[in-house]
Amino acid sequence: MDAEVWVAIAFVVFLGVLYRFGAFSTMIGALDKRSDAIRKELEEAKALRDEAQRVFHDYKAKFAAAEKEVEGIIERAKSDAARYSAEVDAEFDAFMTRRRAMAEKRIAQAEASAMAEVRAAAADAAVKASEVILRTTLKGEAGEALVTKSVANLRSELN
Repeated sequence: MDAEVWVAIAFVVFLGVLYRFGAFSTMIGALDKRSDAIRKELEEAKALRDEAQRVFHDYKAKFAAAEKEVEGIIERAKSDAARYSAEVDAEFDAFMTRRRAMAEKRIAQAEASAMAEVRAAAADAAVKASEVILRTTLKGEAGEALVTKSVANLRSELN
């Protein structure tokens, strides 16, 4: 018999001894425990993945809600800015209208004052001219009294 045959017989005997002492059942039990541990780890990994997906979807929903809220805030800010701009424009227009009215009133007052000054100057010139004419045409005491009285009357009537 060859060495190869003896090795094959020794291997078969070795397997028989292992079987007799329960080594196969121990190995199979260890493999079963290992497969159960791997199965549990896979189930935990699946549960963690599901949890991660749920959290991801929650945050995605929160992000979408936050974006919507930001858009709302931006829209409100734009409308507030437009309203404030319109209020400022209206206030500015009202201010300019008041300033224009005040300027027109001052111009009218200045015109009235200038007209009064022109009338007074014209009256004074007319009085002086009439005084000169009357003095040259009327001579003597009666003429002077008449001129003085006429000048006083003329001044009171013109003013």
